[in-house]
Amino acid sequence: MVWWWWIVPVVVGLIGVVLLIRGLGALFKGRIFSGFLVGAGGAGFMAAALIASLLALDVQTYGRLTYERPVAMIQTRQLGPQYFEATVMQPDRGEHAPAVTNLYPLHGDEWRIEAQVLKWKPWANVLGLDAQYRLDRLSGRYQSTEQEINAPRSVHPLTGGDTSLTWLPWKISAWDSARRYRKYVDAVDTLYGGGAYMPMADGAKYEVWITQSGLVARPANDAARTASSGGWTEVE
Repeated sequence: MVWWWWIVPVVVGLIGVVLLIRGLGALFKGRIFSGFLVGAGGAGFMAAALIASLLALDVQTYGRLTYERPVAMIQTRQLGPQYFEATVMQPDRGEHAPAVTNLYPLHGDEWRIEAQVLKWKPWANVLGLDAQYRLDRLSGRYQSTEQEINAPRSVHPLTGGDTSLTWLPWKISAWDSARRYRKYVDAVDTLYGGGAYMPMADGAKYEVWITQSGLVARPANDAARTASSGGWTEVE
């Protein structure tokens, strides 16, 4: 929550209320000019507070709907033709979810990471609920569908994720709460399986993030940017 965006509107609004009350008091005492001047100033402050509140609401809404957080860093090292080693590094998420690094051999031209995703409705995002995820698997992927059918395949199970409502003072599973209270508060948009894939290259490094809509992958170094921009070629 960008709560500090609301401090200025509140302060300005309070100043406006005080000035407006003082202006009305002056009018009742017969000081028409000064009362009108002070009251008009108070009304102006209140109008400014309203405009600032609307701006803060827009900023908060945009920030909440576009919020994302890191899921993993994936780095690939080529071991042979269409054969790579992928290092998957999950970030530290606190006492119960320390940082994890694992290595996986992958056949193919691309890596693919998959997860179960709990997507909230936009109004729930604005109120502070973030998309939750459970990592499911990492696999190799061929550009050619014929190779995908006939060439060696590789798939590995993954664990880890972010499934708790961490902004609460106590730990609550978002998945369990969503199922238990859905008939009372229908804040869940959908629970689905999502994934992201990128081309593999020697020394390429990618960042995987969870947005409010699902997983997204981005190149994190020159080798990855070269692979993602020029490595995806047309397959005959």
